[in-house]
Amino acid sequence: MSTKIFVNLPVKDLDKSMDFFKSVGWTINPQFTDETAACLVISDDIYAMLLTHKKFGEFTNKKIADGATVEALIALSVDSKADVDRIAGAALAAGARQAKPPQDYGFMQLRSFLDLDGHHWEILYMDPAHVLPKT
Repeated sequence: MSTKIFVNLPVKDLDKSMDFFKSVGWTINPQFTDETAACLVISDDIYAMLLTHKKFGEFTNKKIADGATVEALIALSVDSKADVDRIAGAALAAGARQAKPPQDYGFMQLRSFLDLDGHHWEILYMDPAHVLPKT
């Protein structure tokens, strides 16, 4: 089995968060979803567990961030600049806020948004010709 990542994110309104991420183009796995949590499928190896604040609190003794502070940036690479624009555009249309203006470094394009709970997402495309091969 390949390594997979499950990012756990606290959300204030689980139903609204599920609707938001579905409008971005991702899906919900009902097998791991109930009234306290939803499994967001981003790719075959990347998942986000959307957890109500109460459920999220069961996994930590620390205070849950309020969306005004940042502890992590969730960066996802995609296959094309068109995918960057499609995902970021859909997120903004669904109620996200732009985190920073779009960035174009020639070899890499990046757009970022804050989801309904203030989690910072970055969607990027990097030209494979600029990635150095392993030596």
